[in-house]
Amino acid sequence: MTELELPIPIPVPMPKFDPAAFLANAGLGRRIVQVASRETFFCQGDLADSVFYLQKGRAKVTVVSASGKEATITLVNAGEFVGQGALAMVPGLRLSTATAITPCTALKIAREEMVRVMHEQPEFSNLFMKFLLTHSMRIQSDLVDQLFNSSEKRLARILLLMAEFGEPGKQDTIIPKISQETLAEMIGTTRSRVSFFMNRFREHGFIDYKDRIHVHRSLLNVILHDQLPADQAE
Repeated sequence: MTELELPIPIPVPMPKFDPAAFLANAGLGRRIVQVASRETFFCQGDLADSVFYLQKGRAKVTVVSASGKEATITLVNAGEFVGQGALAMVPGLRLSTATAITPCTALKIAREEMVRVMHEQPEFSNLFMKFLLTHSMRIQSDLVDQLFNSSEKRLARILLLMAEFGEPGKQDTIIPKISQETLAEMIGTTRSRVSFFMNRFREHGFIDYKDRIHVHRSLLNVILHDQLPADQAE
């Protein structure tokens, strides 16, 4: 009696994890949401149960003090995360509000799914850590800017950041529609001062604006070479 030789099973390789595909599509623990301009992703005091990845659009993150004063603390561009505070060891409440500046498309990822994929997929962990480091460096730059630069120079920097100067192939850029009140909150001054600075920038050819602000590369001179208009406002 001869024994039958069973075929040796060939292991099927697991498909390689693709972070871009994960962030582009809905799936277990994640869904795509549409957020209209001026609508919120989440509000200060909400349960911090998810992280958002912004696929399209622009958003802002604000905080409100106990006295009711609101401040804009950062802008969020496509390709960035918002609400990452939900990943704290002990889940809690949102410390800020995220609001769409333009119509946005975002992937809403449940906290549990975000934690799982970070533990299991090194490629995704590396991508997220890179975002956190870049975000931390931007906040540090914002603090230095707030402490040492005039409000006019801070406004120039915010406009350049919104125009995403430094990106390959970008020369003159139209930024998303944003109110002067929001710009004033971000640089720590009044709306009337922002209006004054914007008019000066336009007069000197740094920007154009009607409904939208068109930022020219010459505005970089205000930041890099301190070439503010001769009649200093401050």
